Amino acid sequence: MAQLTDLHDLLCHEVQAMYSAEKLIVAGLPRMIEKAHNEELKHAFRKHLTETEKQVERLQEVAKLLNIDADGDSNPGMKGIIAEGEKVMEKNKESEVLDAALICGAQKIEHYEIAGYGTAVYLANELGLEAVARILDATLEEEKNTNSILNHLAKNTVNPMAE
Repeated sequence: MAQLTDLHDLLCHEVQAMYSAEKLIVAGLPRMIEKAHNEELKHAFRKHLTETEKQVERLQEVAKLLNIDADGDSNPGMKGIIAEGEKVMEKNKESEVLDAALICGAQKIEHYEIAGYGTAVYLANELGLEAVARILDATLEEEKNTNSILNHLAKNTVNPMAE
């Protein structure tokens, strides 16, 4: 997309950016699963990988509804967050601290996604695109739930063990 001339263009950009982000996450989550030591954390990452694969499919559906190519834009922001996480994973060798670092990185990703999907849902609603808003909102709720699960794990299990 060359220029953003209206809210519809902005929504299309957000959808393409989130599509790029979700594909990066699908590629990165298996490494996080492999690196995690805590079984609850591994389970949470596996569950979210399955959800993320479905989210990619939803974004393809939204792209069809918007008559755009889902692959039309990249996401340098998510690339940076993932690169930061990779760097941190290499610095943390102790299992408890590494698990805490994995949660920290995963929550940065979730917060980015919550912001992106929240914006996209708002734009779709503003444009009267109810079907698009509904699909995007389903993903937004999953991202919020994943963030809550990670918060719970960090506060009640992983962080106390890393102290």
